[in-house]
This record gives sequence, C-alpha cells and structure tokens, in this order.
Amino acid sequence: MIDLKRAKADIAAYKQNIQDRNLKIDFDAFLELEQQKVSLASNIDELRNTKNIVSKEIPTLWESERGAKITEMKKLWEEMTKLEEQYKPLEEKYNYTLHRLPNFLDPTAAIGKDDEDNTPEEFFMEKSSFDFPVRDHLELGLMNDWMDLEKWAEVAGARFWYLKGDLALLNMAIINYAISVLTEKWYEFMIPPYMVKEASLFGTGFLPAGEDGVYAVNPEEDDLFLIGTSEIPLTSYHLGETIDVENPKKYVGYSPCFRREAGSYGKDTKWILRGHQFEKIEMVVFCKPEKSGQIHDDMVAIEEEVWQSLKIPYQKVNVCSGDLGNPAMKKYDLEAWMPGQEKYREVTSCSNIGEFQSRRLAVKYKDAYGKKQFVHTLNGTVIALSRCLIAIIENYQTVDGKVMIPEVLRPFMWGKTMI
Repeated sequence: MIDLKRAKADIAAYKQNIQDRNLKIDFDAFLELEQQKVSLASNIDELRNTKNIVSKEIPTLWESERGAKITEMKKLWEEMTKLEEQYKPLEEKYNYTLHRLPNFLDPTAAIGKDDEDNTPEEFFMEKSSFDFPVRDHLELGLMNDWMDLEKWAEVAGARFWYLKGDLALLNMAIINYAISVLTEKWYEFMIPPYMVKEASLFGTGFLPAGEDGVYAVNPEEDDLFLIGTSEIPLTSYHLGETIDVENPKKYVGYSPCFRREAGSYGKDTKWILRGHQFEKIEMVVFCKPEKSGQIHDDMVAIEEEVWQSLKIPYQKVNVCSGDLGNPAMKKYDLEAWMPGQEKYREVTSCSNIGEFQSRRLAVKYKDAYGKKQFVHTLNGTVIALSRCLIAIIENYQTVDGKVMIPEVLRPFMWGKTMI
C-alpha cells in the first residue's frame, strides 16, 4: 500500500512513476473516484446522524406529531439505503485500483520498459569455456541418474522433478552452506509455515494481481495458500506489531516454494529451471527508513559473496522500472552464466520494498519522539536451489560427464571433490 498523501502532494511525479513502470493506471480517474466516494460517504453519514438524532426524539413527541416523524424517517431510511447501495460498488472500484497502485521508485532505480531494458552493471569472472562439447544440466542429470523424467511426469505431471543420489545430496549441501554463511552474519534462521492466509499474500503484495500464480488449498473451504517464497511468511511474522528496529531485524528462511507459473506455458519446460515446486534460501529485513538503502546494498553484497565463493560467473543487473513489480522501490538481480543454455539466467533477486508491505501488514516502530512510523522491509533470494544446481552442473562439468564440487561445498559433502 502506498502513502496516498505523498502521491497527492506531487501528482505529476506519481503519474510519471506509473508511466515509468509501464502500467496502465489512470491516476486522475482514481482521484476523481475517491472524491465521489468521500462525498457519498459524507452524505450517508449525514443521513445516519439525522436518523440517530430523530430516533431519540420520537419517543418524546406527542402522539399527534409522532406519525409524521416516523413517515419522515422511513423516507430518510429509503434514501440512505439507496445511497449505500451506490456506495458499495463505488468502494469496490476504488479499492481495485488502490490495491494495484505501485510503490514509489527509488531515485537510483533503472528506468526501462521491460526486462529487455535491464542493463548489467557489473560482471564476475569470464564466461566458462571448455575444450570439449558442452552438455546441459538435463543431459548430465540423466546420464548420471540424478533425475527421473518419466516418474516425475507419472507421479506429479509437468514441471515437477525427482532429484536423486549425489545431486540430491549436493542440493542439501548448498542449503547448509548458504545458511551457515547467513547465520554467521547474524541473520536468524527460520523455517516458516509453507501455507499462509490470504491476508499474508495481500500484505506482502502478492495479491491482488498475482492470483494466476498462486496455489489455493481447498478453495472456498480453507483460507490457505501455498507460498511462492518464504518472503511471505517471514515478512508476515511481525503482522500488526510495533517492533524495535534500533538494530534491524534480520531473518533467513528456508522453504519449498510453489508457483503455478501461469502465463509461462512452454517456457523452459525441458529443464529444472522453471517448475511448480522449488526451494529457496531467502533473507528478510525490517529496519528504519533511513537505513534501508544501505541495507539493500549490504544484502546484495551477501548474495554476491555467496556466488563468488561458488566461483560461478554472473552479471549484476539493476532491474528496470518496467520489470520491478508493484511492491519494489529498487531491485538487483544476479544472473549466472549457464553454459548449457549459452545465456545468463536469474539466480538471485534483492528488493527494497520501503513501507509498501509494512503499511498493509501494519508493522511499525517508534521514532525518537515516540511516534509510530512504518518500518521498511527488504527481501533477497540468496539461493534458488534448482537454478544453483544448474549453474554448478554446467559450469563445473568435466569431459567425461562428471561434475566437480565447488570447494566451499566440499565440507558439506563429506569432503567429496566430484560427483
């Protein structure tokens, strides 16, 4: 949720913000709708007030006067009911747009139309080169019996997978390594619930507008949804609280994640790059507004530290305004080089959300004057497991189809150097 007062203070700037995000929202029409809503609500309140006053007067009137007043009240009631019937659809229309208004862009966010305008700012390592024909991760996975294509389709359908043997163990090694790095940096480790109520999806900005990608559990029976990222339950952890952020609250969570991937039909279906179920290691931070810019940079630095320690070539991308998503003020992605696909693919993202989520979730802190203010929230994916596995398999492959284990992961693989 945005600060409407701030948006109205500079309407031209906020309309430019909408335009920079490549959104089709008529902010002038929204403000006109708001005026209609306020005016109608005022009329209803006035009639309700009159009704309450006269209702108290009627028992004190002479019987000869009472009938006329009762008739007058019936007419007032009918008018009020009519206005209330007009108000409900007006409010729904207003809220529809209100809940889709985007956050204010950070002044340093890149401006562009879509992901084609995401420009790399930094590179780590040269792209991997080989003196033998490169195999992609699927070919390597099948030849080493690390994946089962037939069974995953038979048991769960498309875009699910079985990881087996050494690859499954490598997956666990990555998890343990990433958690060890984050906990050493004073991030509190949490395993959150994998299902949340609708309020948490709304509060973190995944609803409305993201319904197509969300799995509902027993629709119309349970108010529960499978999470698409542990950002949702971690950020909801302080729902409705006033917290102490003199020192930022920093959490790192592990979870499986579930997304329907609606709208991406046919994309990357032969790989484990894009699935309905995957795992992530996610950072979430709550802090004072004046600290969020620096903390965002620190979180990106942590992501870079992890990927540099894995010695995976990547590019760091300042995600442009048209590709940000409504909640984020600014976002950086790391895109790892995937030799089997001959392209960089997103493996991490880190966003400064400002007070967009804390307004919806009512998470506040007390400033130096004791006044309650909204905290800033940030989130960052340190590791998306399936994509990390792809990057390791393809960058560390050998001529005979084996895979070297990155040095930092070997202690978590009982010292093995190759699988």
